Amino acid sequence: MTSSTTYREAGVDTAAGDRAVDLMKAAVAKTHGPEVFGGFGGFAGLFDASALTSFRRPLLATSTDGVGTKVAIAQAIDKHDTIGQDLVGMVVDDIVVVGAKPLFMTDYIACGKVHPERIASIVSGIARACSDTGTALIGGETAEHPGLLGVDDYDVAGACTGAVEADAILGEHRVEDGDVILALASSGLHSNGFSLVRHILAQAGVGYGDHSDELGTTFGEALLEPTRLYTLPLLRLLDAPAFAGGVHSLSHVTGGGIAANLARVLPKGSWAEVDRSTWSPAPVFRTLSDLAGSTLESSEGTWNLGVGFFAVVSPALAADITAALDADGIATWQVGTVHLGADAATHDLTGFEQGAKGVDGGAVRLVGAYRD
Repeated sequence: MTSSTTYREAGVDTAAGDRAVDLMKAAVAKTHGPEVFGGFGGFAGLFDASALTSFRRPLLATSTDGVGTKVAIAQAIDKHDTIGQDLVGMVVDDIVVVGAKPLFMTDYIACGKVHPERIASIVSGIARACSDTGTALIGGETAEHPGLLGVDDYDVAGACTGAVEADAILGEHRVEDGDVILALASSGLHSNGFSLVRHILAQAGVGYGDHSDELGTTFGEALLEPTRLYTLPLLRLLDAPAFAGGVHSLSHVTGGGIAANLARVLPKGSWAEVDRSTWSPAPVFRTLSDLAGSTLESSEGTWNLGVGFFAVVSPALAADITAALDADGIATWQVGTVHLGADAATHDLTGFEQGAKGVDGGAVRLVGAYRD
């Protein structure tokens, strides 16, 4: 018995892995510009960093993430072509928060068994989203874990590297009293809070293949709506001379919900109230809340409820920035104002979230009632 036969009997099929690579090569190659060296399939991806010589003081930005239990829904309804965009949204869109331009990304897929077409579908989705964010997909790995994962189970993760000028970093240090807080619309749940989603559906006896009149499709299809990609519209905004210096900080609304993620990018000693009445959460949030017998407000620390990003901007440019993002396909609206100084020092912060994830930032709470 040969060693290769033994490996296959152990549950690892290297030939299937090679087939998956062949199926994904064309999609990945489309993300490669002249900066990518070495082609496809090397032990390490190579990226020409000579462009950084034009920076005065380049700083590298890095982010890593996964898609979480949203993959369980993709597996349940055998639809795998959007999970890749979710991964890029979770990883690459964190890079632009500090004002950085993404350079390259790598991915990792662990599975119980390599189904070549499925793996290729996932990676093709990653590649399309990389193209849509100006990011080169320069490497990755697919690993079979028989006995640890079921034959139809998989998980995905990725990491991205970007670059920003040291004096162009966005963050709480730029935020000023009176700055306007803009909300950028999400496309739906994005990739957070799916453990709660799955629990709600299981408790209600709802299947992913069940049709929802409110959603106009099956629950599974609605829940797999891919994460909106914000990177290029925001980079275009940051690069526009008309808005130079107008964007002070950005927040990606992911795990932790609305108030906590905004608090992370506001300075210590500041406070802000986000006005719920400025928007109406999409039907998917209302439907899930109704099934759970809960309120939308109770899920504000888990779901984005329609806000995928925040931009804290100069009040003088807020209207023009809103119009620019709207024109770039992202509905944007004002939800609040930042308060600093003496007013902040004496303000009652009862009910506010103050900082999050180790960041000693500002204080944020949501007020009012959501619009019907």
